[in-house]
Amino acid sequence: MSVFLHNNHLNAAEDDFLYHFGFGKYTKDLAQFADVKFVCTGGSAHRFELYAKLFSKETALPCSENLALSDRYVVYKTGPVLWINHGIGAPSLSIMLNETLKMLAYAGAKDVSFIRLGTSGGVGVAPGTVVISDGAINGELKQKYVQWIAGERVERETHLDEGMRAELAQSAAHLDIPHAQGKTLCADDFYEGQMRLDGFFCNYESEDKFDFLRKLQSLGVRNIEMESTCFSATLLRAGVKGAICCVTLLNRMDGDQVKLDKDTYLEFEMRPFRVVTAYIRKQIDA
Repeated sequence: MSVFLHNNHLNAAEDDFLYHFGFGKYTKDLAQFADVKFVCTGGSAHRFELYAKLFSKETALPCSENLALSDRYVVYKTGPVLWINHGIGAPSLSIMLNETLKMLAYAGAKDVSFIRLGTSGGVGVAPGTVVISDGAINGELKQKYVQWIAGERVERETHLDEGMRAELAQSAAHLDIPHAQGKTLCADDFYEGQMRLDGFFCNYESEDKFDFLRKLQSLGVRNIEMESTCFSATLLRAGVKGAICCVTLLNRMDGDQVKLDKDTYLEFEMRPFRVVTAYIRKQIDA
């Protein structure tokens, strides 16, 4: 299925400048993106440059230069795979998704899937566990993405592709990487929204935190980050498949701060990449 625009206003537009990528519909050859089948995304620009170059080395597919012409995001292409960072949180992710989907629609790309891979806080799982999300819930503990449009509250359904989730779990198992499947809490901030005790502000007690985390566990939540509801709802609206595969850097039941040595941190950070790379190679080699 082709990626197609869901905005009739753009049909009559002479041009469409993708501001945060730094190029427009006619100021860059978007036909180079016509063969894209996978968009891999996560927070850090540096990490996604590294992932793109490692994927290129492992697959012998050429790696482009950074195709973005702004300092907001990086865009690397390795054959049918794009590597794009999205920054931290839903607003930054939303911008990236809008402009990437428009870019792919203008390019005429078909059968594209998105995978978010990154880091997260675990809920009752050991550090280093790769959580493959089977659902995304918001701060109200509902499987909804909430937007405010023209002063009105709009709720969007969240959905992640079950087939991709199952195959990513198979890849993790084959690689003998510790993994779990469960829901992901999408918080609106890093500190109070995640019931941390180490922020500048904290108006609740330690037991309140653990009561909340135990409630999350009972709902099947296995990790916490800040993008999953936006990611899953936006792709559902676009008619595009999506999956989330994030490693946990700590178990929030044991503390609030990441206490990993550098080598362990880097090894954990590579686990989602290894799982996703194995999954993509299986698809493109088939």
